[in-house]
Amino acid sequence: MHEFTETMTNAMMPDAQGGSASDARAAALTWVFVYGTLRRGGSNDINRLDPEPEWVGTAHLRGQLFDLGPYPGLRLLSASDPGGCDVVGEVYAITPALEAVLDRIEEISGAEDDEYQRRQISVMVQGHARTCLVYEIHPSRVRARPEIGHGDWMRHVMERSAS
Repeated sequence: MHEFTETMTNAMMPDAQGGSASDARAAALTWVFVYGTLRRGGSNDINRLDPEPEWVGTAHLRGQLFDLGPYPGLRLLSASDPGGCDVVGEVYAITPALEAVLDRIEEISGAEDDEYQRRQISVMVQGHARTCLVYEIHPSRVRARPEIGHGDWMRHVMERSAS
């Protein structure tokens, strides 16, 4: 949180040309909502990737979280869709270089039948609506998979390993 606030504050301080180096950097950042193995402490913890992301905050979004074995899959739901829950996640500001790393991890090729699809969705973060990149699982990949009713992958992993 502190790092992101610093970036945004510095972005507002103009240099001699009326802009700042931070303006360009802040404009290039994408916000990403991570809900599974990319969360802090997960097997693919985004904080261990290069280039390092900037922490923004925790967040929830409406959906269905499924257990696919070593990782989860998220199906996004609207407020009017039945079922689902508040899926727990974290929001980070990431550079285009880190976004490319995430695309490789999620095996995004741009094909309609990729396991994950890139989505842009509004997420409430610290009282503000922010457009975030979310990796949504392809519907065919969650058929007959168990749903994680409480929506928290890290909690689910702990509960699963305790039993």
